[in-house]
Amino acid sequence: MKIEVWSDFACPFCYIGKRRFEAALDNFEHKNEVEVVFRSFELDPNAPRETEESMHSILASKYGMSIEKAKAMNDNMTDQAKAEGLDYHFDTLKPTNTFDAHRLTHWAGEFGKRYEMTERLFKAYFTDSELLGDQAVLARLAGEIGLDAKDAAAMLESDAYKADVREDEGQSSKLGISGVPFFVVNQKYGISGAQPKDVFVNALDNIWREDHPLTMVDGGDDLACKDGSCAMPTDKA
Repeated sequence: MKIEVWSDFACPFCYIGKRRFEAALDNFEHKNEVEVVFRSFELDPNAPRETEESMHSILASKYGMSIEKAKAMNDNMTDQAKAEGLDYHFDTLKPTNTFDAHRLTHWAGEFGKRYEMTERLFKAYFTDSELLGDQAVLARLAGEIGLDAKDAAAMLESDAYKADVREDEGQSSKLGISGVPFFVVNQKYGISGAQPKDVFVNALDNIWREDHPLTMVDGGDDLACKDGSCAMPTDKA
């Protein structure tokens, strides 16, 4: 089973959805037969690398609400994150452009560390208040998960993996994905949003059963009871 997850590091529901999905996967009988691949998605491709605006003011401006209401919404999101064991800090969060962060995950994937890089970037953004638009910060974070920070910095200074990010985004467009997180199973089934763990568990179980139907062993059905009666064995002696 292959599960592709489209998400953005600037998406608070994406980190929450990741945790809920991981909890579901831990309860899935066939976990060891599942391949999980994180795909790139930018909520705001035009976002600046740095801004003086807080996340509260950006949210207030986007939805035409007061700063107080925006803070209340972010407090609610913080509570939802806490329920999943995550620690969000919207007061110190640094809004930024996530394109280079997505490039970094593709590069990390060359060393088998795309999943680890994805996790580190989410934590860096929502918990540690790191500026993910800063290439020096990104290189350091790569070093923290065991990759070569100097090589990461050199990659980020180049145009490497830009096409890979665009390819992920192109796939999401073809699939009709307009919001994240979005989970695609076997390129056939879609799960939208940071669903509760039980929703993921049921979906995984149902998809597995549908894709792995029972294979009958030919032996006849004369030794079974059905339709309210039982077939009696025939004396062949």
